[in-house]
Amino acid sequence: MYSKTVAELSDGLQKGEFSSEELTRIYLDRINNPGEDLNCFISITAELAMDAAKAADRSRSNGKAGPLTGIPIAHKDIFCTEGVKTSCGSRMLDNFIAPYSATVIQRLNSAGMVMLGKTNMDEFAMGSSNETSHYGPVKNPWDTRAVPGGSSGGSASAVAARLAPIATGTDTGGSIRQPAALCGITGLKPTYGRVSRYGMIAFASSLDQAGPMTRTAEDAAMVLTAMAGFDPRDSTCVDREVPDYTAGLDTPVKGLKIGLPGEFFGEGLDSGVADAVQAALSEYEKLGAELIDISLPNSGLSVPTYYVVAPAECSSNLSRFDGVRFGYRCENPKDLEDLYKRSRGEGFGEEVKRRIMIGTYALSAGYYDAYYLKAQQCRRLISDDFRKAYEKVDVIMGPTAPSVAFNIGEKTDDPVSMYLSDIYTIAVNLAGLPGMSIPVGLADGRPVGLQIIGNYFEEPRLLNVAHQYQLVTDWHQQIPPGFADAIP
Repeated sequence: MYSKTVAELSDGLQKGEFSSEELTRIYLDRINNPGEDLNCFISITAELAMDAAKAADRSRSNGKAGPLTGIPIAHKDIFCTEGVKTSCGSRMLDNFIAPYSATVIQRLNSAGMVMLGKTNMDEFAMGSSNETSHYGPVKNPWDTRAVPGGSSGGSASAVAARLAPIATGTDTGGSIRQPAALCGITGLKPTYGRVSRYGMIAFASSLDQAGPMTRTAEDAAMVLTAMAGFDPRDSTCVDREVPDYTAGLDTPVKGLKIGLPGEFFGEGLDSGVADAVQAALSEYEKLGAELIDISLPNSGLSVPTYYVVAPAECSSNLSRFDGVRFGYRCENPKDLEDLYKRSRGEGFGEEVKRRIMIGTYALSAGYYDAYYLKAQQCRRLISDDFRKAYEKVDVIMGPTAPSVAFNIGEKTDDPVSMYLSDIYTIAVNLAGLPGMSIPVGLADGRPVGLQIIGNYFEEPRLLNVAHQYQLVTDWHQQIPPGFADAIP
């Protein structure tokens, strides 16, 4: 059953072919064997999962089940979950038991989904490889020598290895799409404000957005329908009606205008990735789509702009973790100043401290106008490029990442090289647009992702475009070697 998609599992539960309790046991067994070597879970909530599965089966027998009732799910450990450790992959929150649940958790619980556990992640979502976690690096199931991408690497690895049919992720600069590409799954970052951020521990408040990580676009559509919607507790959440994202999946893409930014296909793009992306674009041409060359002239500003804006916001958001109210506290502090310094110094990892320092500097007196204000002006230029492009095309496509997954430890001593892993994804967050990655091939035995970028609130179009490709290809059905035949 682990090979089935969310849509297939929903159909099987509805027909009574198996129960949620049986399904949940299968996934819990897979998490422990063979999934234990991947290090993709921080917490496994087996007892809570079985209780939720039994409740789902009762709801179904009473005729009160929805399409997601009884479907197992894993949650990135950035979402507060009542009564469960919510660590954000950090020593700072290693002992934090959330007293409430994030809106995303609440909505998926209300839909009847069964939480299997909380997935590993880069500390406070800062990283592109899932190597900055306090709990150690996650491994890529396609090649356990390789990283799964970050920061939602635990979620991506779990879905790719069939340890969960779906997982939640968050995307601040590509942290859903990049690990989805590196692990060969489908990942969707919605329009900024489409999904509530309430209870999602903040990294960069103007960039963070939650979304689903699944095997197929159809599965992502099902889950986004449950996740999305206005939340008065989140001041950045948009009050806009939520459509049924599954409704338009079968619309043909004939006549679709696909924009290809020249900046996404130049120097730095791995040849194997380029070949797989070009093959995918050829499939779209066979489906009747039109390929149009476009330019996003300010996209080259994305990385430096992001690494001013995001650290500035992170330095503000993480100031609350001070060793006083909750979280890690150093032992035997001499005085209040020592408490602050040692608690933050010992509680945060190197990458988090690096970004806090960069952000604090950029916001400091005398440098605010030179760095932060200038970065926000560049951000508008990047957004304007997309606005002009959508006057000529319906969607924009290109590679999700410049290369396939690199080996664990390969870039840990070169932060700038690591930051460039998100070079194609960051602009989407700066503009607040929706984007997704779908698997389109392998290069050197490791997955390649195609990024599809849409205009604001055009998730239905993105999901339709992705689904139509997946109807004529089978890359989304590929299982990493070693996990296809693993029992149960």
